Amino acid sequence: MSGGQRWWVFYDEVKVSFSAGKGGDGCFSFRRAKYEPKGGPDGGNGGRGGDVYLVADENVADLTTYHFKPGWKARNGEPGRGSNQYGAKGEDIELKLPVGTVVYDRETDAVVTEVTEHGQRVLLLEGGEGGKGNTVFKSSTNQAPREFTLGKLGESGDYRLVIKTIADVGLIGFPNAGKSTLLNMITNAHPKTGAYPFTTLFPTVGVLEFPEAFERITVADIPGLVEGASDNRGLGHRFLKHVERCKVLLIMIDMQGTDDREPIADLRVLQNELKLYKAALSRKPVLVAANKMDEPSAPENLKVFGNKCKHPLYPISCVSDEGFDGLKAALLKAVLAVRAEESGVED
Repeated sequence: MSGGQRWWVFYDEVKVSFSAGKGGDGCFSFRRAKYEPKGGPDGGNGGRGGDVYLVADENVADLTTYHFKPGWKARNGEPGRGSNQYGAKGEDIELKLPVGTVVYDRETDAVVTEVTEHGQRVLLLEGGEGGKGNTVFKSSTNQAPREFTLGKLGESGDYRLVIKTIADVGLIGFPNAGKSTLLNMITNAHPKTGAYPFTTLFPTVGVLEFPEAFERITVADIPGLVEGASDNRGLGHRFLKHVERCKVLLIMIDMQGTDDREPIADLRVLQNELKLYKAALSRKPVLVAANKMDEPSAPENLKVFGNKCKHPLYPISCVSDEGFDGLKAALLKAVLAVRAEESGVED
């Protein structure tokens, strides 16, 4: 690491173990008063163990906290005491997760739950019941019960936490296609940019505002894909999974053909990788942004590309702002169409 540069590792998948609290034990006790040599039972019940809750928090960027501390446990309930004093309930634990986190059971790989909206609170594990004190067992035929019960263990589990970015638009393309620059220019996000592969090392989500329409859409800059990503080459599945929840895909193509690349070949490779990873991705609405139209070879390449591209095509330049208005309007229209369709299905 040179020049004092510091790197931040983005943890979007971790293995964890969570446990709810154990219930407090019931108490075995008899009254001991000066003038009551044969006082009755007065053992109180134990408190219930603390629960484990998951809370979606848009201010939590990734799963770093759980990478360095994979084990979390709620507090145990307090034991019961004499004089019929009940033990206090164990303190619950709230684990804050990034919005869009999916929780998998590590043994079965089944989805346990997910958090998809800021502030969403999900009960994951329940604390154990508190034990019963001997007072509970008193009856007309059992005036001096010696029975009491121990608190029960709380629920526990081993999980895999996976972030799957939630955004209206997934911005995808080969490294250096200009995705981060575009996101910088049309939204409030400020991802790192630079002329070298994999500038973006984790998804960045920006908000694109449409004040005149009283609308806003979110756009996620999905890190650069490479051929073979569906087979986990490059950064593979780590990035492709962030595309799954997007309503619309915006594929960004370098129309200059930097490094002797062919724009139409790039488009086909990206579409194929999406289809190989998950067939449903190929059925999402797709728009294509032909970037770098300010470069000398771009206009001629666009003619060839336009004859073969079957998706709505929007020539743009992140240098001159060319085509931005048309692209933004098209993105809003496409997202609103999907939202309306989803709303209709839900109704």
